[in-house]
Amino acid sequence: MRNDQTVREVLLQQDEEYRRLAVEHQNYETRLRELTGQPYPTGDDEFEKARIKKMKLQVKDQMEGILRRHLTPRLISNSTTTES
Repeated sequence: MRNDQTVREVLLQQDEEYRRLAVEHQNYETRLRELTGQPYPTGDDEFEKARIKKMKLQVKDQMEGILRRHLTPRLISNSTTTES
């Protein structure tokens, strides 16, 4: 798990796409908090909340895909070294 976090930190610094997705994900999270904090949400608010949750999940999936692409070579490299 720590390895994943380290790779995420590196990706935030070095991968423009990952960084863009992270900002987008944070913006969705902020908007969801705003909508959730409303005492009397309208039907439109509830619809927007559902839409944002889906978009946030899509962005998270894209971020995880980038993370997997960066972790897979390390996992293969580590398993090759331990098998030798």
